[in-house]
Amino acid sequence: MAKIGLFYATDTGNTRKVAKIIKKQFDEGEVALHNVKDASAEDMAQYSALIFGTPTLGDGELPETLTEFLPALDGVDWASKTVALFGLGDQQGYPDEFVDALGIFYKKLKKKGATLIGSWAVDGYEFNKSKAVVNGEFVGLVLDQDNQADLTEERLEEWLEQVKPELLSLAVAG
Repeated sequence: MAKIGLFYATDTGNTRKVAKIIKKQFDEGEVALHNVKDASAEDMAQYSALIFGTPTLGDGELPETLTEFLPALDGVDWASKTVALFGLGDQQGYPDEFVDALGIFYKKLKKKGATLIGSWAVDGYEFNKSKAVVNGEFVGLVLDQDNQADLTEERLEEWLEQVKPELLSLAVAG
């Protein structure tokens, strides 16, 4: 069984592409991909280390598949889970709700008692407001495939250097 569960919601396929890139940065068998459209509480419960990714749609909404998935969160003991988050957004097209879905999802997991890791600096982004900013940092890795796709690889590499050791150590312990 894989040690880390990587769950993603997708609308256009960009979040799935990023999730697959993340999986490739781990050794074979360390990460299992799960589209939230097909995932359950049992799928999440089997991991002590998780990664979640989501795009932000329209005026800051969660994708429909993630909204439909939220009730499954109730069937998991989040106090024993460590979660790293990543989100995709468009800072030029939606500067007033940039990666809001990431912030909304973060708050839901935090309220449930999950340990959240992988905050990310807001430097290098241009936006007006975001629900994903807490204490001056994003609550997870933020990628803008529409305007800064050329920075994705570098940002992913840096973020994974930060979260990967902790996720793997928890996965081994769990």
